Amino acid sequence: MSLDPRTPVLVGYGQVNQREESATTEPVDLMERAARAAADPRVLEAVDAVRIVNLLSWRYRDPGLLLAQRIGASTAATRYTSIGGNIPQSLVNQACLDIQQGRNDVVLIAGGETWRSRTRIRAQGHKLTGTVQDDSVPLPAGADDEFQMSGPAEIRIGLDRPAYVYPMFEQALRIASGESPEEHRRRIGALWSRFSQVAQDNPHAWNQKAVPAEEIWQPGPTNRMISWPYTKLMNSNNMVDQGAALILTSVEKAQSLQIPRDRWVFPYAGTDAHDTYLIGERARFDGSPAIRIGGHRALELAGRGIDEIDLVDIYSCFPCAVQVAANELGLPTDDPQRPLTVTGGLTFAGGPWNNYVSHSIATMAERLTAQPGTVGLITANGGYLTKHSFGIYGTEPPTGEFRWEDVQSAVDAEPTVVAEDVWAGVGTVETWTTPHTREDTAEKAFLAVRTPTGSRALAVITDPSQAAATVTEDIAGVKVTVTAEGIATLE
Repeated sequence: MSLDPRTPVLVGYGQVNQREESATTEPVDLMERAARAAADPRVLEAVDAVRIVNLLSWRYRDPGLLLAQRIGASTAATRYTSIGGNIPQSLVNQACLDIQQGRNDVVLIAGGETWRSRTRIRAQGHKLTGTVQDDSVPLPAGADDEFQMSGPAEIRIGLDRPAYVYPMFEQALRIASGESPEEHRRRIGALWSRFSQVAQDNPHAWNQKAVPAEEIWQPGPTNRMISWPYTKLMNSNNMVDQGAALILTSVEKAQSLQIPRDRWVFPYAGTDAHDTYLIGERARFDGSPAIRIGGHRALELAGRGIDEIDLVDIYSCFPCAVQVAANELGLPTDDPQRPLTVTGGLTFAGGPWNNYVSHSIATMAERLTAQPGTVGLITANGGYLTKHSFGIYGTEPPTGEFRWEDVQSAVDAEPTVVAEDVWAGVGTVETWTTPHTREDTAEKAFLAVRTPTGSRALAVITDPSQAAATVTEDIAGVKVTVTAEGIATLE
């Protein structure tokens, strides 16, 4: 069978870790190194589009322009993205469409973070230095894109970060399963231990030490409780200096550039969608319609069943994200023949903010080319289990064209809950989490409360003794009084 010359193919995938404590490395340096690891100069000079995953550790006006100049592709069109861990896979989906439809020939996707260096240098009282582009440099397309992660209810009580929101999803999973708190923590500790074992064999992982389950779920001197039930080792590790780059082109261009066929990986299909932007509107905290609908549709577009997928990387910012996705996709969480990560996940392989999935795609490509004939699934997640992107990849040529679908209309048809911006009364605790201080004391407790009419209110317990009780007691279904200011008191 002859391939359509416009068939998109992933031909370059490079990753770098900057472990030396050097104050001179900045994100664009890591992206350049990753790009050079991904392809030789001939390929880099042929790049006609550079798309950069949103950076947090340094601000450039147009990082894509800097990278394009460094690799000898100064005429390439540039793009900069909004925030979200879904972005790298979404960029791959878009690049495939652009290549397929003749809008681009060679697309470079890159991201890099030096958060570890930034934090260390600031702790020393110094300021991180790097390239500064003056205001004469035009902002690239996409620079103004953003989405709102919090509404008035979240802002009022300070429910404003992933380390607070995701543990609430975890607690909801536990409640739905009927497990005791200790049973549940033991189980997710074992899940994360298996992820660390994968990282042990990943040459690109930041932490290549396998960690026993007990050291993950139990708090300790180097593993403090962050927000119940999550210890530090159940959170993403953003204290990394990491970069990754992906290069996509057409079959025709790959042949003309003489890129070895054994490096080719074909994206077969992809989908994108998002759950409700406000968490209060979610029908359930232990599920995701966008993952269920988007994941299954990606498989359908690729002509594969979930049991025909050989390698999987589920987005793994926190254990609940993995469990929700596995449940929605029909994947067991403890299959030794098919772990749910190829990297080791964001805790162990590294969590460079929005760019983890560039690393997971690069690692997936390496694994697939090492086992010709295999097929892999990538899932990507941004926000509070909000924005989702999926990709199916394989080394064998596709039987048809690359297929992509926005499944948002199907997700929007799913049930939602009325979220109360302001509510006062007596309701029942649906789920909760308890942030801890660095001295390991309960600081407060965030609650999702179901009202007598079935709507949902978000609230916070500020009383220290009541906050402490939310760790020692199972308060699921307990009555709670909420004021109009969002302050909660257990009955």
